[in-house]
Amino acid sequence: MSISVVILAAGKGSRMKSATPKVLHEISGKPMLFHAIDAARQISDDITVVLFHQAERIRKQVESHYTNIHFHIQDAQKYPGTGGAMKGVETKNERTLILNGDMPLITKDSLLALSTGDAEINMSVINLENPGGYGRVIIENGKVKEIIEEKDCSETELQTTTVNAGIYAVSTAVLKRYIPLLDNNNAQKEYYLTDIVKMAVDEGKTVHPVYVKEEEFKGVNSKFDLCVAEEIMQRRIKRFWMHAGVTMRLPETIYIDSRATFEGECILENGVSIQGSSHIIASHIKTHSIIEDSHIENSDVGPMARIRPQSTLKESHIGNFVEVKKSMLTGVKAGHLAYIGDATIDEGTNIGAGMITCNYDGQKKHQTNIGKNVFIGSDTQIIAPVTIEDEVIIAAGTTVNQNIEKGSLAISRIQMKTVKDFFYKFFNKDA
Repeated sequence: MSISVVILAAGKGSRMKSATPKVLHEISGKPMLFHAIDAARQISDDITVVLFHQAERIRKQVESHYTNIHFHIQDAQKYPGTGGAMKGVETKNERTLILNGDMPLITKDSLLALSTGDAEINMSVINLENPGGYGRVIIENGKVKEIIEEKDCSETELQTTTVNAGIYAVSTAVLKRYIPLLDNNNAQKEYYLTDIVKMAVDEGKTVHPVYVKEEEFKGVNSKFDLCVAEEIMQRRIKRFWMHAGVTMRLPETIYIDSRATFEGECILENGVSIQGSSHIIASHIKTHSIIEDSHIENSDVGPMARIRPQSTLKESHIGNFVEVKKSMLTGVKAGHLAYIGDATIDEGTNIGAGMITCNYDGQKKHQTNIGKNVFIGSDTQIIAPVTIEDEVIIAAGTTVNQNIEKGSLAISRIQMKTVKDFFYKFFNKDA
């Protein structure tokens, strides 16, 4: 059976206390709305996102990452509420699945479970040990009979532990019939999507409860909720990659972006952060190192190193307190205390401690090209743009400001002098 998906993302999210729209707050590197879209795209080719608050900002961000997403702008002034959000939404398939954009932990399997069957409405429900604060879902003979707000429950009904998880899969024909019938005759003067359940029950239609995992249907309404969702997402990501063969030391201290990927036998030590769309192949990332949107292959990095975006490392050793930015390193050793920016460095080259590429002149970034088997001494400054050819030695303390030919020695130092007994004269002490 074909299914359309509608994702409700119109709310302001005032409890987030942020100028950023709620659904654009990130979890493991992606806005929470994107997690919902990713899950929806696994089951449907007809996806509509309902917007209102900061609609244009959200639309632009979605369109920069996805194609073939439809948008509907809710008239929240005239039709507030979840039911109001559905007024005017058009879907093309037999069934319509209605999601919330602030549920980033939802999975394909749960969406499929909600989408199957021939009931007019499938309604997600959760069994909670402590259902306090939630309306109760009354189920009889395997069908939903009623949703009762907690304040309206009898003593017997309060003992019910089944609550509404807020996601529905509805026959599109039924949805088209009921949405225009919704009214706002309630204390909040809002149009409630839950009212379609009452309409269906009153007309003798089947409302089937689908029991779901509480973890997946958690809504994110505050920065605390965001933190909880991040922790859950990180456990999922790390569990997946450990099953795929990645070794992690103290995984609870490691951060892995949802866009990052691994190949082969990789090792991540404690405190490591793998950010963006980084791709790690058969490499060892040591304690408290950061990899950002970079490709690391058959290399070791750290401890306490930083590989910044658009860097590629192959067969290289990057030691402690080394920073690499937008550079291509192949077969390079940089043991400690170096900055390598906007550079291409070839195999067999050794970078001494304290070497820096001076790639920024205050207006533009410039490129450094270093060939094979170059030995760069400690405390060397390489002022880009510059090319250092193969098999060059650069003496410690040298400032390189011109190209260097193959096989050369480059050295620039002022002559050292000593002043005898200066210490004693300076401090007025006897020699």
